[in-house]
Order: sequence, then C-alpha cells, then structure tokens
Amino acid sequence: MTNIRRITTDSVLQKLGAIHTPPRTFLHWDTPFHLLMATILSAQCTDKMVNRLSPKLFEKYRTPEDLAHAKIEELQRDIHSCGHFRVKAKYLKSASAMLLEKFVGEVPGTMEELLMLPGVGRKTAAVILYAVFKKNDGIAVDTHVFRVARRLGLSKGKTQARIERDLMEQTPRAQWGRLHTLLIVHGRTICTARNRKCSTCMFREECPSSLVRSKKDLAHDARTKIPRKTRR
Repeated sequence: MTNIRRITTDSVLQKLGAIHTPPRTFLHWDTPFHLLMATILSAQCTDKMVNRLSPKLFEKYRTPEDLAHAKIEELQRDIHSCGHFRVKAKYLKSASAMLLEKFVGEVPGTMEELLMLPGVGRKTAAVILYAVFKKNDGIAVDTHVFRVARRLGLSKGKTQARIERDLMEQTPRAQWGRLHTLLIVHGRTICTARNRKCSTCMFREECPSSLVRSKKDLAHDARTKIPRKTRR
C-alpha cells in the first residue's frame, strides 16, 4: 500500500510561496486607522465589497475624530452594503472614541491593546499587526484559511481559535503572516468553497480531501461550522 505524505505548513509555504507573492492584507488602506476601519467592516463581508466602499469612506472619515463624532444614522447609511451595519457602526464609533481616549488617536501596536477596541477580535488584530507593524503575533483565520487548513489536514479544529493554535504550532513565527496570505490565495483560486479545482492543485496527490483521490471533503464535516460573529 502506497504511503501518502502528510502535507505540512512548511510545504505549503514552499510550494505556494514559489508561485504567489500576496500582499500583507487584501484590504485596501492608506493609514493604520483606515485599515482598522476596513477590517471591522470586513466581518461577514467580502474584501471586494469593502474595497469598493473604502475610497469614499476614507475620504469622509479621515481620522478617529471624524468617525467618533459622526451621526450614527448617517454612518449606518454609509456602510449599509457591508451588512450588519448597525453593529458595525456602533463598533466603529466606539473604537474611534477609545483610540482618542486611550491611545492619543493612534492605532496601538500590540495584540493586547488592539483587543481592547470594540469590534476587534484576534483575526482583525493579527491582520493589523502584520500589515501595519510587520509583527507576527497570530494567524488570522478567515473562512478561506479555515476551509483550506482543514482540507489539507493541517488542522482538525472546529473553531477559529483551535485552527489558529494548530497552524502556529506547526509554523515558524516569522512565517505566520505569510502562511495566512498564501492560504487565502489558494482558497480563492484553487481550493474554493464550491467547484474546487483539485485536478490543477499542486497538493492533489497528498491532500486528504482531494477529489482526485475520491476523498471526503474535510472542510464540510456536518458538525463543523465557522462561527458567524461580527467581532473578528
């Protein structure tokens, strides 16, 4: 019986890194504050939609002061197409107020401080730390990372927290952010949620979920569901 090699995060970094050079974040931003805005808006919303709205939002709300003093009803209208707009508007105003009160209007550069901000969870904080401060203090597990990590057998976790821990344990800290972006690229181009392209995947002979090898899709365990929370 032929032994199939187990996929590791090292092989993912090597193989995907050889053909992709993704940005530190797929969200458009020009200042740390605007990236904070974008990441809060991206909860349960596509990066594409957020990026479509960003130019007008960034022009209108240039600083934490602008957003903290915005009328809630007007802000809700401005971000309506991102979904969960009432909750997100509340988070944006509250986070902006906290930046002014506790951080002299600047986006903080530590995981502990970022998690103090309303609407900011580990995923959002990890994205900001990697993109803005070039720090690897976590691995942001979005729906793509969640799906691809399970399909490739990198984790059997059923929560974002468990998958993040599994990936961090297997990966050198200096590569955490890069792994996150590479898994997203693979999840968007090849290992998609529907109609995945296993026949063109470089991991098709090793993947424990490979359609080429007629394996069960490990990302779609009936008991597994990524939590649908606005705070990320």
